Amino acid sequence: MLNVENINVGYKDLQVLWGVSFQVNQGELVALIGPNGAGKTTTLKAIMGLRRPWSGAIYFEGCNLCKAPAHKMAELGIAMVPEGGRVFTGLTVLENLELGAFPPHARKHMAQTLEEMYQLFPRLAERKFQRAGTLSGGERQMLAIARALMSRPKLLMLDEPSFGLAPLLVDRIFAKIQEINQAGMTILLVEQNVRAALELAHRSYVIQNGRIVGTGTSEELLSFEFVRSAYLG
Repeated sequence: MLNVENINVGYKDLQVLWGVSFQVNQGELVALIGPNGAGKTTTLKAIMGLRRPWSGAIYFEGCNLCKAPAHKMAELGIAMVPEGGRVFTGLTVLENLELGAFPPHARKHMAQTLEEMYQLFPRLAERKFQRAGTLSGGERQMLAIARALMSRPKLLMLDEPSFGLAPLLVDRIFAKIQEINQAGMTILLVEQNVRAALELAHRSYVIQNGRIVGTGTSEELLSFEFVRSAYLG
């Protein structure tokens, strides 16, 4: 579904990604793991068209994303949940969700998708007329994920969904992510919580200093000494 091929990406004169390549197959949950500053978020921004690669290519279902404007990504079937959720705090939960159904194909099914989101996240149904700014951190993350799903994407990208959450809430969010994937959604997960990400993902890529330095199944990566020593203690 997604093929990232040898991309080099940077900000002005500062190069951040060096020859990054990986793929995500339909139905998979793939994790991109690594420390802060490794280039994980920049990779997602490149896929979303928010940061154009200096060289290389990104293909989504055969379409070269490097030639598509950022505002077309939702129509192509890609949704991203940014780090920290970043919901519209002055709007209600319902209004946030309605904004997620912006693409024409999603607007046609908005009522149905709303009901699906309320079933997936019952807390959002209880809070639907409440302003998003009054929600807890965990509830905001649920809302951010649900808002992304309202666009009825083919690929859901999550940037640090555990950011700022208590361990118990992290477990709940990851359980929901697994449930979404098991329902058929293809997911690319960027996560600093390496153990949780490896336990969840079918395959993972390790990124350090802007380069992919390891790849494999969760079991394979957990057996690598450099992964255990660097990320698991």
